[in-house]
Amino acid sequence: MEAESIPSLSPLIQAADQWGELLLLLPLLVALEAVLSADNAIVLAAISRQLRDPQLQGRALNLGLGLALAFRLALIAVARWVLDFWPLQLLASLYLLWLCVSNLWPAAASNDAAGEEHAPEPGTPHHDRGLLTVVGTLALTDLAFSLDSVAAAVAVSDNLLLVMAGGVIGVVALRLTSALFIRWLGVYRHLETAGYLAVGLVGVRLLLRLVMPSLVPPEWVLLAVVALLFLWGFSRRYPLPDPSEITP
Repeated sequence: MEAESIPSLSPLIQAADQWGELLLLLPLLVALEAVLSADNAIVLAAISRQLRDPQLQGRALNLGLGLALAFRLALIAVARWVLDFWPLQLLASLYLLWLCVSNLWPAAASNDAAGEEHAPEPGTPHHDRGLLTVVGTLALTDLAFSLDSVAAAVAVSDNLLLVMAGGVIGVVALRLTSALFIRWLGVYRHLETAGYLAVGLVGVRLLLRLVMPSLVPPEWVLLAVVALLFLWGFSRRYPLPDPSEITP
């Protein structure tokens, strides 16, 4: 979800035709992108955590989001075509729904838990292949998230510089918030589930826009539901280890 895609911001965005107004608008875009990219950031953080090594997690985020930025700028350049090319939007919605279901399905969760017990040590060839897989998944996931919002942003504003600035800000905000969520996912029990449920909502909304546009909920409804999901996600911490059970 991106700041430029919110209809209530359209008059403000359209008014930013001069450099002075653009510079005044950028801080607002930074704050909005940091808040509105939370659902994307938590999923990217969950994907990065599969590597377990903090250094590799950071490297994966840098490479994956660098690739995502290139995808976003290319997408902005062809956004007029994307608006009319429904198969690409259908693929994005199905990918997000698959990402949600595959990570929340009980069988997938049990397989992930079993895989952690037999995960290879960092630095092995298998682990390196995992890094490349995670980088590609990060870039593809951000592309699916940004497809609808970039097309909407270009439809709202003809200022290509502003739309590209929003895309760059969005990726920078994702990098910062994803690093935070990597730590928070190890603290809050329901946070990862809340993030994947938010992904499912975005996928459903994309699909409805293609097949039944009249049923697409307003943007504020989606924002409210995502906010409630995140309140639930932060509602319960993992229990702290018993100090008496920690061996010196």
